[in-house]
Amino acid sequence: MQATRRAALALPVLAAPALAQPAWPDRPVRIIVSFPGGSTPDIAARAVATHFQQVFGQPFVIDNRAGGGGTIGAEAAARATDGHTLGVTIGGPGSIAKILNPALAYDPVTELQPVSLLARMPLVLAVNPNVPVRSVAELIAYAKANPGKLNYGSVGVGSTGHMLVAEMAARHGLDMTHVPFRSVPQSVTEIVAGRIELMAAAAGSVLGQARGGQVRALAVSGDARMAQLPDVPLLTEAGEPGAGIYAWIALFAPTNMPADRVARIAQEVGRALSNPETGRTLEAAGFEPLGTPPALLQALIQSEVAHWGPIIRRLNIRPES
Repeated sequence: MQATRRAALALPVLAAPALAQPAWPDRPVRIIVSFPGGSTPDIAARAVATHFQQVFGQPFVIDNRAGGGGTIGAEAAARATDGHTLGVTIGGPGSIAKILNPALAYDPVTELQPVSLLARMPLVLAVNPNVPVRSVAELIAYAKANPGKLNYGSVGVGSTGHMLVAEMAARHGLDMTHVPFRSVPQSVTEIVAGRIELMAAAAGSVLGQARGGQVRALAVSGDARMAQLPDVPLLTEAGEPGAGIYAWIALFAPTNMPADRVARIAQEVGRALSNPETGRTLEAAGFEPLGTPPALLQALIQSEVAHWGPIIRRLNIRPES
């Protein structure tokens, strides 16, 4: 009894330091976005930042750090030590970047703490309308009959679109040339102009062109047909791997951020993205708004590493390739 009483009396003393801790955040929070203003990661970051400011009562300032295919901004977020920095980036810089480039100065798997998956969208395998094919099977047959004739674009070496087409080419023995670009708009401009013949692009970047007939959509990745392109089959329907393959955007924190704070931020991401107005902002850009707990983002990263890692090594995909 006496021991129990002593323990009870001690509880307020033990709890006092926690109660005395200052509320977070106690100053403005920086969200480092690995891509330029106006990009889809930037749109997603601003959508949740507005909610964060209302809930946490401090400014959440967007800091665009473009370059290196997203790795410059992701590394800056990983290196932050002020306790008031978050990062928004996409699949590559947030998962497989170190596999692609072993010389990279940071490893997203060990140096970025998953917070929440903000949004995702499938990829569209599209061709310029002058390419005489209307299905994935016809594309494969045409590429086999015309070795070296087709150029496929991407938004960079090691991007999901690059690896999807590169793996397809390797699997079927196709001779096609990869042409990487620095931005999504540039790659879309080139396929519309016919200077490249095909690409696997994040759906939101080519929806308008597909609907307008400027590109021809052959298939989409993911687990269900797109409502915006209901007549376009899944890659899996065409007999090609594509289930679970998405372009995605996620929120990360440095590894020194406390787990309870990360969980609270993830909870607020979920609330932000369940807001119809916020959801419409991302849907207008072609994304499916999500807002997941940290564990689900962690599981996604592990699956990306397990799926793409062997492909990167087998095809010897490197930043200069």
